[in-house]
Amino acid sequence: RWVLSLQCKGSRNFMSALRRAVEVDFKDKDKHKSQGLYLLTTGIPDQETHTISAYVAEVCRGFDLQLHVCLFSVEDFNSNGIIPARYANPTETAIAFKEIVQAANGRFHWFGEAGIFESDDITIIVSEMEKAKNYSQKCAFLVESLKQRS
Repeated sequence: RWVLSLQCKGSRNFMSALRRAVEVDFKDKDKHKSQGLYLLTTGIPDQETHTISAYVAEVCRGFDLQLHVCLFSVEDFNSNGIIPARYANPTETAIAFKEIVQAANGRFHWFGEAGIFESDDITIIVSEMEKAKNYSQKCAFLVESLKQRS
């Protein structure tokens, strides 16, 4: 419930937030088998993608940590004249976060007001459904061929 009381604020200083999360907030990381961080964002971080990816890969290698990103693309964004330190269009932002997530063995989800644009979880589910469908068709073919032999 405490999440509902939070207010949006801050910057896109991803490295500062990530360092705080892994170096301060995960004090008891050795007591847990695995941990995950979820980044909920609407834009690209201030730092370069390759810098973040290298840091994330190093941090996640140290213990079983996965970084998952939920990118929400806002259609009509009003920044009230505030120009971010780094700008990228939604597609460039998604590409950058996919690279970061790959370095962290995490999952990427991209959605907006129109719905889901991309989601690793949904991609996996659809793949499993396709495999099940193909298996079912092979089983049906096998049963049919056995019936014809009788």
